[in-house]
Amino acid sequence: MSVTPVERVKNVLSRPFSLGGLHLPNRVVMAPMTREFSPGGVPGEDVARYYARRAAGGVGLIITEGTYIGHDSAGSSARVPHFYGDEALAGWAAVAEAVHAEGGRIMPQLWHVGMDRAAGKPPVPDAPRIGPSGIALDGTRSGREMTQADIDNVVAAYASSAASAEALGFDGVEIHGGHGYLVDEFLWEYTNHRTDGYGGDVARRTRFAAEIVAACREAVSGDFPISFRFSQWKMGDHYQARIAETPQELETVLGLLVEAGADAFHCSTRRFHLPEFEGSDLNLAGWAKKVSGKPAISVGSVGLSNEFLQVFAGEQANVTDIVDLLDRMEREEFDLIAVGRALLGDPEWLTKVLTGRTEELNAFHVGLVGSLH
Repeated sequence: MSVTPVERVKNVLSRPFSLGGLHLPNRVVMAPMTREFSPGGVPGEDVARYYARRAAGGVGLIITEGTYIGHDSAGSSARVPHFYGDEALAGWAAVAEAVHAEGGRIMPQLWHVGMDRAAGKPPVPDAPRIGPSGIALDGTRSGREMTQADIDNVVAAYASSAASAEALGFDGVEIHGGHGYLVDEFLWEYTNHRTDGYGGDVARRTRFAAEIVAACREAVSGDFPISFRFSQWKMGDHYQARIAETPQELETVLGLLVEAGADAFHCSTRRFHLPEFEGSDLNLAGWAKKVSGKPAISVGSVGLSNEFLQVFAGEQANVTDIVDLLDRMEREEFDLIAVGRALLGDPEWLTKVLTGRTEELNAFHVGLVGSLH
């Protein structure tokens, strides 16, 4: 017997899923999106309401915007939230409580911007710009190469924030390892010219990321899920960049992270439906699941007609169907799908999609970036 389109959507997206010790009611994740509505790095009641609205809309898991770990060089904005310090952590505890009150699950994304930091910027204006080799995404040697002490301090800061997340009642934690920020700068050969144990071949370039994952795993309970977000592309027009040129190199990277304690991989692409390697239709998340044996989260322009860069260039994003997404998830290509801008445009995106009310969806537009809708 054939099923209706609405029944098909429910059959695919409403399936429960387990991630470590975390049980999710469905397959839809709110993607992390930097919002900069936390003055002094402290998330307030408006941030709590913002995330709670998405939980009330039925999203199975919320991954927060990137939050700075407790390292002086971690950030470059006074309005991006911290995940350290009593005041900021109290704010995050209220966020988790608000999400849980709506039946949601939530994990913070832990972030160090690395060489993306601008000199003189808050939260610590005199903090140095650091990276594996002091090389920025534009290729200039405009920062300081990290010492072993720097590396150890950053690893410890990630572990401390992960421990805080569990203590505050969050449901897991995600490590931001993509987009050309610090962890990714170690993974990417273009920005990692080190000749010690943290540079060279793809396995050595993965060492820093693996040490962070291992330290976080040691700092939290065994069933507390750790997601690792990574990307091939980088900010600053590096859209063809790759940390892994082949599936075999990807297997090396992710295998080391699995050994370190990663439970899932959040695979950041600008368009989820594009294949990653020649000779296969699998996207990056599909390959991550295949070579690692771990759950994979896909993301990229779900339910919208264009990618986020086109929107910020002034092109309107229109609502589209999710037939290709359903096809891929029915094939078990990946396990979870993260939705970003579509959820900014409409906190009830999932509820409306599951009930066939797609004509009621509110499309995302760039004006929404200026408020916590």
